[in-house]
Amino acid sequence: MMATGAELLPSGAARLLSALLYGACSLLLVLLNKALLTAYGFPSPIVLGIGQMAATIMILFVAKLNKIIHFPDFDKRIPAKLFPLPLLYIGNHLSGLSSTGKLSLPMFTVLRKFTIPLTLLLETIVLGKQHSLDIVASVFAIVLGAVVAAGSDLAFNLEGYIFVFLNDIFTAANGVYTKQKMDPKELGKYGVLFYNACFMIIPTFIISVSTGDFQQATEFNQWKNILFIMQFLLSCFLGFLLMYATVLCSHYNSALTTAVVGAIKNVSVAYIGMLVGGDYIFSPLNFVGLNICMAGGLRYSFLTLGSQFKPSQTDEENVPLDMKS
Repeated sequence: MMATGAELLPSGAARLLSALLYGACSLLLVLLNKALLTAYGFPSPIVLGIGQMAATIMILFVAKLNKIIHFPDFDKRIPAKLFPLPLLYIGNHLSGLSSTGKLSLPMFTVLRKFTIPLTLLLETIVLGKQHSLDIVASVFAIVLGAVVAAGSDLAFNLEGYIFVFLNDIFTAANGVYTKQKMDPKELGKYGVLFYNACFMIIPTFIISVSTGDFQQATEFNQWKNILFIMQFLLSCFLGFLLMYATVLCSHYNSALTTAVVGAIKNVSVAYIGMLVGGDYIFSPLNFVGLNICMAGGLRYSFLTLGSQFKPSQTDEENVPLDMKS
């Protein structure tokens, strides 16, 4: 049941469980999309994104009809309340799907680390948050590891690098503005998810048709393969679940914590890719960089998620500037 059962849990437990849910969903979806776009050779990441948006709309609409969840009915003020989330949402979605198929799993996950300092910067500018030196040091340890690992990339792909850096920018902005828009007196968590998908599915479909992407997808030769269809539908469902988990994690924690949990997940994917991905080219420098990333991510986790179980301490990450002396 998607109703806010997690809200009944103690604050620390809700924060930890929402972060774990986000990490697990994100890990599974990256692995599944990698299989669809590379192992099966599915030619259209945009159509895959449309499927995930459609799943989000249908699941939330049915849940609202059955009074499992609540969000406001549509009115003319909703587009203004959402802006610029729909544009950031589609940019994040499509650039992420495009970059997944163009880079090896380890390098994709390493370059995604640059989302974290961008999120830190945007939280300071947009939300007025101040971060401790320990938090900043942990973030830059993650970035340092990414630089070290990427510097030895033996399978350089310029197009893939461009897509993944665009994905970093969109992800950071999407996370920060989602946090800003989730006021329960306005759209709330489910309203943000539902109306984002509604506003962007038709423009995305038009882009897919106009670029020939949709035609390539319809002519794909695996549509009679039951296993492929099951994985495609599972990707659509996991796409919705990841969107929900992302909003939930940002709601209970912060956009920065969500980004760091994603980074820890991504390094885990890199380790898996070394063993089972088949597209990892080993080098000592790359391996050292991955381990620096993981160390920085774990350090951040101990500083934030761990401290949330100590109610007597102030959470440095979530205190606005105007509340600090």
